[in-house]
Amino acid sequence: MKTPLPRFQSPEACAAWLRANGVNVSQLARDNGLPRLVLVDLLRGKRKGHRGQAHRAAVLLGLKDDPSKLQLAA
Repeated sequence: MKTPLPRFQSPEACAAWLRANGVNVSQLARDNGLPRLVLVDLLRGKRKGHRGQAHRAAVLLGLKDDPSKLQLAA
């Protein structure tokens, strides 16, 4: 799964969606080349996803908007 999940307002909503859809966090991490603990920390609210792998994972989980798809106001 290389495409991001739907946009969520909170880590709790994302974790609930993953459970409801049978998505395994470990497999999601492997498929996207991310450490599993980064995803787990985001879902637990221990990381904010500001930089690096945590940011990539937050975009993947739908916790943040993809900056490459944002349009800047002119």
